[in-house]
Amino acid sequence: MKNLLDDLNEVQKETVINYSGPAMVIAGAGSGKTRVLTYRVAFMLQQGVDPFNILALTFTNKAAREMKERIYNLVGSTEAKSVWMGTFHAVFARVLRVEGHHLGYPSNFTIYDTDDSKSLVRSILKDLGLDPKIYPAGYVLGRISSAKSNLISAQDYNANHELMSQDKMAAKPFIGNIYSMYTARCRRALAMDFDDLLFNMNLLLRDFPDVLLKYQKKFQYILVDEYQDTNYAQYLIVKKLAARHENICVVGDDAQSIYAFRGANIQNILNFEKDYPDLKTYKLEQNYRSTQHIVNAANSVIAYNKEQIFKKIWTQNEEGVKLKLLRTSSDTEEGQLVAQNVFEIKMNNQLPNSEFAVLYRTNAQSRSIEEALRKLNIPYRIYGGLSFYKRKEIKDLLAYFRVVVNAADDEAIKRIINYPARGIGATTLDRLTVTADKMGKTLWEMLANVNDYDLKINQGILTRIGNFTTMIERFRVEQKVRNAYELARDIAQSSGIMTNLNEDKTPEGISRIENIEELLNGIKEFSESGEQLEIGGEGTIRSLDKYLQDISLLTDADQDDNDPDKVSLMTIHSAKGLEFPYVFVVGMEENLFPSIQSITSRADLEEERRLFYVAITRARKQAILSYAENRYRWGNLTSCEPSRFLEEIDERCIELPHKPAPRSSSFGGGFHKPSNFTSGRLTTNTAKKPDAQPRMEHFESSPVEDIQAGMQVMHAQFGQGKVINIEGSGGNRKAVVFFTAIGQKNLLLKFARLKIVE
Repeated sequence: MKNLLDDLNEVQKETVINYSGPAMVIAGAGSGKTRVLTYRVAFMLQQGVDPFNILALTFTNKAAREMKERIYNLVGSTEAKSVWMGTFHAVFARVLRVEGHHLGYPSNFTIYDTDDSKSLVRSILKDLGLDPKIYPAGYVLGRISSAKSNLISAQDYNANHELMSQDKMAAKPFIGNIYSMYTARCRRALAMDFDDLLFNMNLLLRDFPDVLLKYQKKFQYILVDEYQDTNYAQYLIVKKLAARHENICVVGDDAQSIYAFRGANIQNILNFEKDYPDLKTYKLEQNYRSTQHIVNAANSVIAYNKEQIFKKIWTQNEEGVKLKLLRTSSDTEEGQLVAQNVFEIKMNNQLPNSEFAVLYRTNAQSRSIEEALRKLNIPYRIYGGLSFYKRKEIKDLLAYFRVVVNAADDEAIKRIINYPARGIGATTLDRLTVTADKMGKTLWEMLANVNDYDLKINQGILTRIGNFTTMIERFRVEQKVRNAYELARDIAQSSGIMTNLNEDKTPEGISRIENIEELLNGIKEFSESGEQLEIGGEGTIRSLDKYLQDISLLTDADQDDNDPDKVSLMTIHSAKGLEFPYVFVVGMEENLFPSIQSITSRADLEEERRLFYVAITRARKQAILSYAENRYRWGNLTSCEPSRFLEEIDERCIELPHKPAPRSSSFGGGFHKPSNFTSGRLTTNTAKKPDAQPRMEHFESSPVEDIQAGMQVMHAQFGQGKVINIEGSGGNRKAVVFFTAIGQKNLLLKFARLKIVE
């Protein structure tokens, strides 16, 4: 017994031994939350508490497995295996297998995953004669899920005037009908989706008092991990189960509540004391993970939130290095500078790649980071997601590009011929493919001449095939006269991809459209960047075929070699619960982080600030932040303002960018001091923004023949530079230019669009 408690600090020890009655453990980042939970359960088992009377709820299977293993190692007894421990969904599915007959479900009911649910929704839309473009399956499921999380049944939904009005205003008045049919079809199939596991558990406890009493007696001690992430349905279940004995312990951190978009309600933890007036509150405030500078910086930021439980996180760890802020001219340079910093820190300290993580607000931001890491041969992995170029929406649009450039690409045609849906189904495609194989022709040859063959395809489908081939043929003709960006944007719009993705307003749907935007941003840079106009380029325009050649190595799938030594790339949401010695947080700009959707309400803004707090506290040794002065948005190079969160960091904890120094590398090693950094602090005056480089559409280049060696010139992408040398004449006139921001470039002047600086 002594050895068990000796592993804990005083507050942790108090939390572990006082296991009777209601308790709330506010566990700051890196304070040993998991240790307290596992030791508390282990201590109860050592005190003779029956493991079958302990219920421990987590949010991930991984967390449940780790806790069970730790408890087993601590108590050295198979008793640990009898603790009811698992995710909310897993535990309640187990209960419903036994008790579901009260609700009319057999013990072997099916659990639908997301794909099953979407398939069912599409079937219902077809039966109702509703347009799937107006009612995207993802959007419909999002509405149904939100209703179930708030314990609103289909019947209640259709009787709720406010919800029905919202659907009418969104031009989707039949959501209620779909919800009713979805519920009926699930019941007919004896199936529950993930949300039903919580919804039906609530029904069971609400409508069958004997069942409620049975599980109240059974679960005499209840522990809930990450309580700040619970939704209304989870809150009610826990409250009902704990009502008899009130031996409930919730563990969490209000400062890390970042899942409101999934239905999490921070008020559950903020108002926990109202449900249990005799509550004991324990604050785990010692951080064992991070340096003093990181802890103090995080404290200074989260202090700006009004809705919080006060605590002062501290650490006895070394002071460490200050947070570092990188200022870059563009998102491309941001990727390059981050990659260079990873390389330098790694080489100077002889570190493995796995000690580094790059965090971003949205998945689309990974593109420039991935490209820069690849160029430096630094291996990486996308954590909890796909590499940018492997995402479905990106592969779909790239498949269109491939067909336009090479119509013989059968696999690309198969991918896009009915995406977005245009009524050319699998049966028709199979018939075309089989005939093409027999005749030794490509699929495109069959499609382009489909009326020449007796394929027994009805006239309606023939017309749709004709429309498709006409569209592709137009793109193929225009690739000879339009640059890559102009044609790519036309393809994205004319193909229907943009319209299709814009219909889905769920977080996942918004992420997909952001990814398409980011791909187009990259093509815009390719089309207009002087880097692509260096000596040796062919042709007069940066066309789509040249773009595909340029990224062919980037999009070539990496082999999964099970090598754990890679830099981790992930969204900040995915990083919660993880830690790394070195953490980069990129895109620290207004309207990106905090996101533009969050700046109109205090609650949303405070959630964004909590997200930044989570990002900083993932770092053990150093946190490096970065922002770009300019970022491509929908093809326009727009000026960006540093995030307000940078202003909130204690100035004693952060190293601001230095003034520029000449560099010979194309990667940014020096830093610029932003014009709105005053006396080492960011000012709140937004009238004067950082000195942005000229926008492309307003940039007037000087006549090529006027540019001479020794002149100061300005480039729309690379900024100011000096002409070192000129050679050639007429259309072949070339220049060697040294740019302050990125180093030396060789440019063909007729494409470079340089402006002489007086």
